[in-house]
Amino acid sequence: MYGRKTTPSKKRVAAYARVSVDSDELMHSLAAQVSHYSAHIQANPSWEYAGVYADAGISGTATRNRSEFQRLIADCGKGLVDIILTKSISRFARNTVDLLKTVRHLKDRGISVRFERENIDSLTGDGELMLSILASYAQEESLSISENVKWGIRKRFSQGHFLAYTIYGYRWTDDHYEIVEEEAEAVRFMYHAFADGMTLTEISEELAAQGIFNRKGLPFGKSSIMRILDQEKYRGFSILQRTFVDDHITHRKLMNHGQFPRFEVQGTHPVIIDEQLHQKVEAERERRRQAGAVRWRRATCFTGKIVCGHCGSTFTYTPNTWSGELTAFQQGHYQCSRKRKQGAKICPSKSLPVYTLRQVCCSFLAPLAGASSDDPFEEAWIDEHVERIVAFADTLEFHLKTNEVLTTPWKNTAKRDVWAYRRALARQQEDNSEVTA
Repeated sequence: MYGRKTTPSKKRVAAYARVSVDSDELMHSLAAQVSHYSAHIQANPSWEYAGVYADAGISGTATRNRSEFQRLIADCGKGLVDIILTKSISRFARNTVDLLKTVRHLKDRGISVRFERENIDSLTGDGELMLSILASYAQEESLSISENVKWGIRKRFSQGHFLAYTIYGYRWTDDHYEIVEEEAEAVRFMYHAFADGMTLTEISEELAAQGIFNRKGLPFGKSSIMRILDQEKYRGFSILQRTFVDDHITHRKLMNHGQFPRFEVQGTHPVIIDEQLHQKVEAERERRRQAGAVRWRRATCFTGKIVCGHCGSTFTYTPNTWSGELTAFQQGHYQCSRKRKQGAKICPSKSLPVYTLRQVCCSFLAPLAGASSDDPFEEAWIDEHVERIVAFADTLEFHLKTNEVLTTPWKNTAKRDVWAYRRALARQQEDNSEVTA
């Protein structure tokens, strides 16, 4: 008796497409890619159409911001895709590390990635070697494009041209800023109130009481008010290249403390705050500094110096509720103020224990102060040397008053050290009991 023939199962095939700039021309190109792959997959009788995943207006140097790419990989993990088609290596990823990591992850699951232009199948024997070589070229090409774009921006800056961005108090119309009078009145109130001696908290509360909120419909926080008081654009001129992107892969922005020239362009838009009012605000700020109004209220020497590297908000202090011997390990912590108010989905930052900050400073800042890393922590190290601290999930950037930027990894070891301390204390008590007995 002959067995019944079984029909081989079809391969589930998906495609991935991407364009890096959201323009009409490139969106047409993206639509053409989607149509091409949809027809190509469905025309093959041995394939089953699993969809086309397309990202528009997103750089290929990192995968974390590409929602469709992430959805494709997630569907692969669910067993919904057997083969991925894509136009080229640069469309899939310009970052060699991300590319190889993703391809290897898919290869372990038996999922093939086929690159049309390079004629490479990731499941073949020499596929990964070719990918490593060609992906390196794609990454270098991305670096070259990035440097050319930066050069063009700096050239325009040097000629007095600036990039428009959203700023409270103005709207961008055609090719220039126009004053939004209702918002401008709120800005003027902040300046007058601060110059008259109101605290940032009082200004925030008064704005809310008057029904004045930011463009998201939320109350103005203290850090938002301070940024408005620091914004030169309200005086009718622009400082260009305040920040710069230090890495074309991470796209992380850093403050420009002399690494590149800054350009001041006068008369770029209408004035909201005159120079006389600005000088009153500066005089009041100096008066408060001299009077120590901030210093006596601050919780620790880190207060007002920690900035969130993810969303730019300030870190605020929360004291601990413990007492006694464990306060050496749990002296409270700092947390992103935006995350504290709006929740963890808004900002991925982590809380910074004061204990951890002191540890890092002992090993990292002590040499600058001429001390040993084994010496006890001194608050003067922060006051004398540190302008601000930018906190990321696993690194801290110390922006020094010398304009240097020092980066160090950090990890919260407080809980581990607490348990180590408790064990040592228990052993000591046991030893004392035996001696007494």
